[in-house]
Amino acid sequence: MLLKNYSNYTLECGTDEAGRGCLAGPVTAAAVILSDKFKNSLLNDSKQLSETKRIHLKPIIELEALTFGVSHVFQEEIDQINILNASILAMHQSINQLTPTPEFIIIDGNKFKPYKNIPFETIVKGDGKYLSIAAASILAKTYRDAYMETIHEEFPMYNWKQNKGYPTKEHREAIRKYGVTKYHRKSFRLLPEQLKLDI
Repeated sequence: MLLKNYSNYTLECGTDEAGRGCLAGPVTAAAVILSDKFKNSLLNDSKQLSETKRIHLKPIIELEALTFGVSHVFQEEIDQINILNASILAMHQSINQLTPTPEFIIIDGNKFKPYKNIPFETIVKGDGKYLSIAAASILAKTYRDAYMETIHEEFPMYNWKQNKGYPTKEHREAIRKYGVTKYHRKSFRLLPEQLKLDI
């Protein structure tokens, strides 16, 4: 059973990201403030749910949340500022979209940078503990998956529709065969034996 709130504040937002470990595409974060009345027995950490369940929950969360925000930080920026900073930036940008502004922020994971002067707490495996983080994890994942399915049309040989940019064997084989695209993160080790990519 997921918990409603970590703090005693009414406007507590949960935030999470998707796509940190991918070789291609953006890292995507979402931030969600749920109302006190929000209940959903299906809602859990997005990694525990099937794609069908995540897609089913997305409009419910969007409709019933007090407010939510979603933000992509793309591969060029990931390469410039590194994946951890890009993940935190995506979270900050998604929190920026919230109205009303949260009074407290809970973050999945153990790394965050202060946002404005709002108190916050990082929670390891928070997406399996708190409703708002679980809701954020579902929005981040569904929005990112939808984006990867769109760019799949441009470069179908990498099968992003299926692997969403994660380092599957098939994705790595495609990089070996076709090289890298503008959507690949050049700062990542795209191939296990790679020392330097010829770009």
